[in-house]
Amino acid sequence: MRYLVAVDGSESSIESLDYAIDLASRTSGSLVVAYAVEPRVLVEGGEEAPTNAEVGQRIYTEDIEVAEGRGEEVLDDASVRAEEAGVEVETALLYGDPVDSITDLADSEGVDGIVVGHRGLSDRVEGMVGSVAKGLIGHANVPVTVVK
Repeated sequence: MRYLVAVDGSESSIESLDYAIDLASRTSGSLVVAYAVEPRVLVEGGEEAPTNAEVGQRIYTEDIEVAEGRGEEVLDDASVRAEEAGVEVETALLYGDPVDSITDLADSEGVDGIVVGHRGLSDRVEGMVGSVAKGLIGHANVPVTVVK
């Protein structure tokens, strides 16, 4: 069995990685660990959200290289975790919408399932299940396990 686990460095994604490592260990399987590069929108200066007049002056998107560096660190940590558990692992740094890029990778790699945390680092959270997890459930062609 081969599983794709989506990580973003959040506590929830670490729990999903641990679950996927355990699952792969029990099935003599392997993992593909993926991180979708998505530069964050940041607010510069002040504790409060900017007014409409301040938006252009205070909000910016982080540099793509910074986002890639964060992704590579998360993937490196995940790879070490899996290897220490004796699980064969590959990593993938993805670009674009996380739902689309993760489902595309799942299709191209022929994985048997996707494992994802119930919430990530994104502020776009809907209830108990994050938007990426919901999107994967609706779009993936393989079973999706959401780890809480």
